[in-house]
Amino acid sequence: MTARTAEQRKKDTLHRLEHDVDAWVATAGEDGTPHLVPLSFVWDGSALLIATPAASRTGRNLRATGTARLGIGPTRDVVMIEGAVRAVTPEDLPEEDAEVFAGKTGFDPRQLATRYLYFTVVPLRVQAWREEDELDGRELMRDGAWLVAD
Repeated sequence: MTARTAEQRKKDTLHRLEHDVDAWVATAGEDGTPHLVPLSFVWDGSALLIATPAASRTGRNLRATGTARLGIGPTRDVVMIEGAVRAVTPEDLPEEDAEVFAGKTGFDPRQLATRYLYFTVVPLRVQAWREEDELDGRELMRDGAWLVAD
């Protein structure tokens, strides 16, 4: 394969966000201890929606720091997202959003006895690359703004 143009990388990234379901979510506690878990997500065109138990290490880290880093796709076609995070209770999440999340992921946290929180992740930085030949120019978004026009 040859290196993709920035425009093609953005198109491929948006396709992955719209069609993939799972991501690796990296957080850190206030003491800096890293934590990594797989979580399902839904992309609404401007933010990702994830859910995890409120009392879990991931839930606590997300609330404490308000940041996360997500890896989507295989190692040879990865999308890396750094984002600002906001917690949303199931009661405050619009019903339509909860239904879309449950439908796409096959998982409905509202049905569980364990208290879950939803988290919106607004991308601030997005990178995408396949191989070494795509390392240059891998940054597609910086400070929440796409660097490549539609």
